[in-house]
Amino acid sequence: MGQKNCKPQPGDLIEIFRPFYQHWALYVGDGYVIHLTSVDDESSSLWLSSSSIGATRGKVKKQRLEEVVGNNRWRVNNKYDRRRTPRPVKEIIRDAEQWIDREVSYNALTDNCEHFVTELRYGKGVSRQARKAAFGGIATLGLAPLAIIFPVVAAVTAAGAATVAGVSAVVRMAVSGGKSKRSYH
Repeated sequence: MGQKNCKPQPGDLIEIFRPFYQHWALYVGDGYVIHLTSVDDESSSLWLSSSSIGATRGKVKKQRLEEVVGNNRWRVNNKYDRRRTPRPVKEIIRDAEQWIDREVSYNALTDNCEHFVTELRYGKGVSRQARKAAFGGIATLGLAPLAIIFPVVAAVTAAGAATVAGVSAVVRMAVSGGKSKRSYH
């Protein structure tokens, strides 16, 4: 259910509260959002939908906000505005629209729906939700592909060389296979 007091503006990030996770979309105006969804399941959003657990492909869609939200709560959440400068709205919208109906790579930790919209708004993809999953909620979230990370992190920690930045770098390399990320702008 959409909040009546939320008045999104073009370029705003929309956080949708799904059971067990948040889905993210970019408001583009006139009641529409652009977001990253599952290729396999037309009705679901990526991250922890049943078809996205092992997903490696996603699809960018433009849909009505109310259709994407369904019966879930949502809010405008430009949470990184205090630390990052948003790109100009016209550029955000232009770049987002270029991705509509395109299939893209998907990774729950490095290329998810939150990365997609924050890359468009700020020029850098960020996902606090993915970071939390990687460093604390892996078992709870049931993300089987992350099992690879545990031996790597344990080895670094056992060697006494682990720092927060070092572990983070190891995790990024482990899940991305050393590949560079795509750019949405």
